[in-house]
Amino acid sequence: MTFLSGDLIIENWQRGFVLHRRAYSETSLLVDLFTEETGRLTVLAKGARRKQSAWKGVLQPFTPLLLRWAGKGELKTLTKAEPAAIALPLQQTALFSGFYVNELLCRVIEQETPNPLLFQYYLQCLMMLAQAENVEPALRTFEFQLLQILGYGVDFGHCAGSGLPIDVAMTYQYRQEKGFIASLIKNNQTFYGRDLLAFQALEFTDADVLKAAKRFTRMALKPYLGNNPLKSRELFSQNILYLK
Repeated sequence: MTFLSGDLIIENWQRGFVLHRRAYSETSLLVDLFTEETGRLTVLAKGARRKQSAWKGVLQPFTPLLLRWAGKGELKTLTKAEPAAIALPLQQTALFSGFYVNELLCRVIEQETPNPLLFQYYLQCLMMLAQAENVEPALRTFEFQLLQILGYGVDFGHCAGSGLPIDVAMTYQYRQEKGFIASLIKNNQTFYGRDLLAFQALEFTDADVLKAAKRFTRMALKPYLGNNPLKSRELFSQNILYLK
């Protein structure tokens, strides 16, 4: 919701999170936000790098925030930022996983495209990461939900060739943007019927299904991510020894 003040459009309070932040000039920050009503946007947080800034400890990833900003161009100016709750306790592997989810959002969703449902999926993912011993189910669930939001329309319940229901015992070949075709060929694009039905139900309790889901989401997300590697994966690889 917005209101006018002179030549500026000023946002009312919105719930949101910091996805990423970077230095801007000697005292300010550029902050990528993900908000419930506006979606992803970039704001200028003036003076946020000063020692006395009230925002210094507030504009942190994984802290639920109440936010306001002003401006009509692509770059808005942050006017208010207050914690809505304590930061979600992401540690070690869960922390790197959270950075990965944040980078996915920065890379694949358009600026200022409202998506309250994706915001709820994101919040649920962070809560699952904070509580789970194994982060993989939370990550796979969010990736499939994100693909759905992006308009990925492959049917996990039917063979793309025949239209018949997926057979639990059959193997299928994945075809980009088409779906899964029954095949006896075994390679990196082969999935069992039981895998596909688990994908459809977002059921990731089985270890083999989890491996198949990770393999699939890597392929399905690649067209959205392009060829540039994810920095969060590199960060995780560099620090993996410290997490053991």
